[in-house]
Amino acid sequence: MDKVQFRQHFRRVLLGMDPKQRAEKSRLICERVIASEAFRDAEVVMCYLSLPYEVDTAEMILKAWQMGKSVAVPKISWQQRHMIPVEIKTLETGFSTEIGGLRNPTQGTPVPFDQIDLVVTPGMGFDECGNRLGKGGSYYDRFFKTKGLEAVKCGFAFSEQMVEEVPTEDWDVPLDMIVTEEAVINCNIEQSQ
Repeated sequence: MDKVQFRQHFRRVLLGMDPKQRAEKSRLICERVIASEAFRDAEVVMCYLSLPYEVDTAEMILKAWQMGKSVAVPKISWQQRHMIPVEIKTLETGFSTEIGGLRNPTQGTPVPFDQIDLVVTPGMGFDECGNRLGKGGSYYDRFFKTKGLEAVKCGFAFSEQMVEEVPTEDWDVPLDMIVTEEAVINCNIEQSQ
């Protein structure tokens, strides 16, 4: 399968998931990342704002605030095709709803790239080597190449999104770890915990 076929496959899988099962798996994924060293050591966590079919990040974001961490989310510039990390203090207000239901912050303080310790990213599909199939805009791949960004790159995935091999291009940036409801996959050292 090529990237387009993989995206169509994963979209069907994600949209076909039972909402209760999705919520329970999201809870387990958040618990796993919260227990990880990468999360515990992070002072600034950047995380996506979930779409209804993605792993729900709200529990992780709330826990980060409870632990005194700063939380940044991507502010998308559609015209310039890039993301700017901005700090948020609430999940309730300060967002516009844009393309495909994506929540984009309308306010928030920009966060310097070198202050971000952990970036949690969504995706359509993943493999254990850290390859990630996004939605096709390359926003995260460009973001990961930003000068000064040294953060741990973490993917959130349901086990149904894991495959043996994701098709990649030269510009794709692999992740350091992937968290599913079943495991934390450390891609750099190729071991699971």
